[in-house]
Amino acid sequence: MCNRKHQSEKAVSTWLCEHDVVGEIDFTDRPGQLFPTGHKTARHGLVVRRTATGNRPLVAEWMEWGFPHQVPGKRPGVMLNTFVTNARHLHYPLWRDTFANTAFRCLVPFTHFAEPHPERSKGDDGLPKQAWFCLPDQPVGVFAGLWTETPRGRAYAFATCRPNEIIEPIHPKAMPAILKPYEWDTWLDGDAKTARTLIRPYDGAMDVQITTPKLSDGGALDVVL
Repeated sequence: MCNRKHQSEKAVSTWLCEHDVVGEIDFTDRPGQLFPTGHKTARHGLVVRRTATGNRPLVAEWMEWGFPHQVPGKRPGVMLNTFVTNARHLHYPLWRDTFANTAFRCLVPFTHFAEPHPERSKGDDGLPKQAWFCLPDQPVGVFAGLWTETPRGRAYAFATCRPNEIIEPIHPKAMPAILKPYEWDTWLDGDAKTARTLIRPYDGAMDVQITTPKLSDGGALDVVL
């Protein structure tokens, strides 16, 4: 499960300009390394969505990472609040209506993302060890995202799929669904059947390393496992 990612200010700002994305985007006090929302702390990431009318240009804004969801607690009648960051089964009730409505699909830019390392030890940053991935031919990659309105404000997640041959040795269950640039419009505007075909293992170039990348990095990683 991908619960850490980087959005480098320099790389993402350049990417937004190159693709004529609008919106008052201020990175001040925004951490470049993103973690999901917790029970006490709201954490936000940058997403790119359609306008209210569905037209272009696209709009960038900060949203909370994690769809709010209630699950049964251990005690009868007690419900617990959780925040779901990865949309694995788009036919599940939590995602179904959002995915079917093109207004609630979005693009989630990233410079690096992480999957938990199977060793389950501490990493170089003192946190649980991760394997970090990026796209060497794209300074900024894009996840297939979904967003929704919540009582706390807008929130997002991104779709996942079975892993490719690069990620499978690290995380055999799933990987984020990564869109190629020519697929962005199809994800944002296409019908559900067509959009679902984009949720598949990424077959482009990927780099991987174990040490945590610098937030200023937007390029290739050392391929070291």
